[in-house]
Amino acid sequence: MFFIANFAREFLKNAIIIYIIHKKMSTQTEKIKELVELRVKARLGGGEKAIAKQHEKGKYTARERIAMLLDDGSFEEMDMFVQHRCTNFGMDKKHYLGDGVVTGSGTIGGRLVYVFAQDFTVTAGSLSEMLASKICKIMDIAMKVGAPVIGLNDSGGARLQEGINALAGYSEIFQRNIMASGVIPQISAIMGPCAGGAVYSPALTDFTLMMENTSYMFLTGPAVVKTVLGEVVTQEQLGGASVHATKSGVTHFTASTEEEAMAMIKQLISFIPQNNLEKAPRVECTDPIDRKEDFLNEIIPENPNMPYDMYEVIAGIVDNGEFMEVQPNFAKNLIVGFARFNGESVGIVANQPKQLAGVLDCNASRKGARFVRFCDAFNIPIVTLVDVPGFLPGTGQEYNAVILHGAKLLYAYGECTVPKVTVTLRKSYGGSHIVMSCKQLRGDMNYAWPTAEIAVMGAAGAASVLYAKEAKALKDEGKVEEAKAFVKEKEDEYTKLFANPYNAARYGYIDDVIEPRNTRFRIIRALAQLENKKLTNPAKKHGNIPL
Repeated sequence: MFFIANFAREFLKNAIIIYIIHKKMSTQTEKIKELVELRVKARLGGGEKAIAKQHEKGKYTARERIAMLLDDGSFEEMDMFVQHRCTNFGMDKKHYLGDGVVTGSGTIGGRLVYVFAQDFTVTAGSLSEMLASKICKIMDIAMKVGAPVIGLNDSGGARLQEGINALAGYSEIFQRNIMASGVIPQISAIMGPCAGGAVYSPALTDFTLMMENTSYMFLTGPAVVKTVLGEVVTQEQLGGASVHATKSGVTHFTASTEEEAMAMIKQLISFIPQNNLEKAPRVECTDPIDRKEDFLNEIIPENPNMPYDMYEVIAGIVDNGEFMEVQPNFAKNLIVGFARFNGESVGIVANQPKQLAGVLDCNASRKGARFVRFCDAFNIPIVTLVDVPGFLPGTGQEYNAVILHGAKLLYAYGECTVPKVTVTLRKSYGGSHIVMSCKQLRGDMNYAWPTAEIAVMGAAGAASVLYAKEAKALKDEGKVEEAKAFVKEKEDEYTKLFANPYNAARYGYIDDVIEPRNTRFRIIRALAQLENKKLTNPAKKHGNIPL
């Protein structure tokens, strides 16, 4: 009897244990099931109907964009279960997991990046207090670990139901944009609408990309413009990609498809470092460093007023002819962009003789200054190719503060501490000579082609000023042909004395006069010399650049 009773107690005890374990397992399974269901719900954003509507517009969803941008399987999402806290205007009945933005980290080409993608399927991607906090969180982490931030913007603006909380959210993001500037690269892609205060975050980042026909940026929309000014204008005319790519310079790149946009961001990331303490990744170079391009010996026309294409020069000297241009459709008289020399990422700034004879103007100056400052902030050497006859004259330029804009480029080069290699191909006159990375602005290696003309001004202008009285006297005597011959003689004399590279080389302002076909090799050699360059500016809070 004792044995049976003992056995019964043990059996009952084991049965209870099994029941408890089963109960726990059942509860755990239910919780895991709930987690899985919540994740599925979160990944649907605003729901299947809203996703279908997004696709009907020819646009991808936030998650689809992230999947295209990042390496397969690398995305680690954060704050999937965040929800807004607003109860006004019926918002207490509308809750979406993630609250209109997808945030997290991943890799591009194996390199860490942080990304946020506004989800237009959720309340039109409108910015709330909690949506902003999600963006701010990944920006804070990116600053701590030193990794780029990429924002995919597609939003109807501030969430009106949240009032001042939405504005505070924007302000928090802007403050982080400012603090991150020059510390980590920041890239903005405008995948849809971006209006009002929302435009300031992309404007504060390093590079902006816009989608052709499906994105726009403006502070005040067409309705307000019509009410205040009586001007009838469409969204595309007011702030479309073509406007900002050609007229305002707000955007640096445009893309016709979202696939193209993501490919451009990936390419851009490949040229830049993770942060301001690192260098851009070096790639294996398969292009011989001593490759000669004989066509460069003949590319400069005999007539100094005839144009040639600077893109041909760039393609002839960089690794494999590969060049990623920045702002290709804005201020075309100045070319800026990224290339590589012997596998090293380099920023290129070059005058374009085919556009306005390569002169500098307001737009070209600020375009160049912005690019130079980015390269300097992120340890990217700068190669400057010079063929500049001066600054564009006229009231239009003076009234638009060409003095200040030109000073921006001057300031940018003078402040810059990264390696700087300058090659003067043809003209380099007056003030424009100075602002294009001359030796006195701490240019490290300054080369010139034999065709270079480095002087205060062109020979014709100089002769007409220097010998105006003598020429006038001859004309007054009726000796018009003699006057022309006299001025021509003085032009030739001025050219021989000043409009050549040897006078500048005589004073050490040009380090060497080089054969054009050897330009690639000489630039690579110069960059190799400067690899361990150390240069610091005086200690100060910050300078006061002429804005």
